[in-house]
Amino acid sequence: MNRESVIESPYAWLRLGAAVALSTIGGVGMWSIVVALPAVQAEFGVTRGSASLPYTLTMVGFMTGTVLMGRLADRFGIMVPMLLGTVMLSIGYVVTSLAGGITSFAILYGLLIGLLGGSAMFAPLLADTSLWFDRRRGLAIGLCASGNYFAGTLWPPVIEHFIAEIGWRETHVWIGVFCLVTMLPLALVLRRRPPVQAAPPAAVNGAAAFGTRPLGLPPNLVQGLLVVAGMGCCVAMSMPQVHIVAYCVDLGYGPARGAEMLSLMLGFGIVSRLASGWILDRIGGLATLLLGATLQGIALAFYLPFDGLASLYIISAMFGLVQGGIVPSYAFIIRELFPASQAGFRVSLAISATMAGMALGGWLSGAIFDLTGSYKAALLNGIAWNILNVTITAFLLRRMLRQEKLATAAA
Repeated sequence: MNRESVIESPYAWLRLGAAVALSTIGGVGMWSIVVALPAVQAEFGVTRGSASLPYTLTMVGFMTGTVLMGRLADRFGIMVPMLLGTVMLSIGYVVTSLAGGITSFAILYGLLIGLLGGSAMFAPLLADTSLWFDRRRGLAIGLCASGNYFAGTLWPPVIEHFIAEIGWRETHVWIGVFCLVTMLPLALVLRRRPPVQAAPPAAVNGAAAFGTRPLGLPPNLVQGLLVVAGMGCCVAMSMPQVHIVAYCVDLGYGPARGAEMLSLMLGFGIVSRLASGWILDRIGGLATLLLGATLQGIALAFYLPFDGLASLYIISAMFGLVQGGIVPSYAFIIRELFPASQAGFRVSLAISATMAGMALGGWLSGAIFDLTGSYKAALLNGIAWNILNVTITAFLLRRMLRQEKLATAAA
């Protein structure tokens, strides 16, 4: 396969469209349990904590499965994890509709919908998309990463409607059928293996010592720093995303207002991901990550002095507008610093760390609130984690600029 004939070709854009659709449809696994939680709790007669167990296990499944699916993509191509994920996701929804209790329901959700199903539908697709684009790689990654935000916008009202009309069990069956019918043809669009990847300019001029010592550091150290940075930014990100509804209830505005703010946040997050793709192509991954993380910290700080209704709407929109591009930056950075043959695993590992950050941050914010009776301390905790991300990113960016300066001087 001639690389120049397929990179950013009409087929590459067709693949991108299929990837966005797969991420949007397959992203149902992150939202269905949230919407179904009240109905599941009522039917099984369990506490709110027990009813939250399926979400917890599903997130653990996503984090673990993402790395597994990335490995499969590196070895066999993206179509294998897509087909596996589609089938497991579909089976998962049908089988969970038959669960007789909360324990079996939670295990099935975590295993089939999280670990083996939905985990294939985000990070592995980002990694694969990055292999088909060069000059517009950032834009392509930003578009692909928008899929899970589209899922968060489209799926909840649909699921809520059908649960009210036919119940959660039958709704789950039809979600499984819909996923199988729509996602299998889309997965087949991705059957071609990516072209042989050319080394980036930094590898040619020695700036990154590509594949051996990226940024002049051991590869696993760089990966580890990106993992910690990913956790840091998403612990911060999770505070408003997970707790904005509860925060509005505490302030007396009611859950509906909080839900509107969350929707506003996700909507502007889509805009942010598209804009960040344009920025990635112009200033690179580390600079874009530093910009996004810095602005996220500033936006998060605005929640401290302002808690009026109008202010919270504005700050939530601003927060979504600055943070949506952070996660896609990690996929771009991995492609800048590591061999394409490792993209699936390394991108998935970095994205998995951001999921871990969301899970940890959501829990930490709640635990801090329980201890202090206020979200102020939780906001300060998020800002501290955000500073950790900014510090690591600034260090890596400084290393990159130094390497580029040395390479230019040697030339």
